[in-house]
Amino acid sequence: MWTVRAAQTHRVSASLSVFTLYADPAAAVRWLVEALGFVVVNSAVAGDEQLLHAELRLGEAVVIVERASEGQAASPVVDRSTSRAPVLCLDDAAAVDAAYERAVAAGSTTLREPEDTPWGNHRFEVLDPEGHQWSVGSYTPGRPWS
Repeated sequence: MWTVRAAQTHRVSASLSVFTLYADPAAAVRWLVEALGFVVVNSAVAGDEQLLHAELRLGEAVVIVERASEGQAASPVVDRSTSRAPVLCLDDAAAVDAAYERAVAAGSTTLREPEDTPWGNHRFEVLDPEGHQWSVGSYTPGRPWS
């Protein structure tokens, strides 16, 4: 049973970041930078110079990338599972189309070419090199549709 709650009467400070595991996190970081325009803000490497952990930002969006360890859930390409898409929200259709062109140039597999949705967004969906699905669009989640 669903419960409807009244609107919040106080402000809550919160953020949500995407945390992803990759067999090759350095390649994942390169893809996120080249394909989607993220910027690396923090990273940690092992003694052998292998990337262990990276934090990337694009506007207020944050993606955390880490090397998959033994016993951890791996990327979809490794464990043949599926992964539902992180959603990257961009300002407008032009920004979405530009991101799609970069994603294709960076070797992404297209699942859905740029399109306008019945609910007023412009979006595309791709798989990154390890099989994680990414949805990119002019979304405004949590706000009323216009």
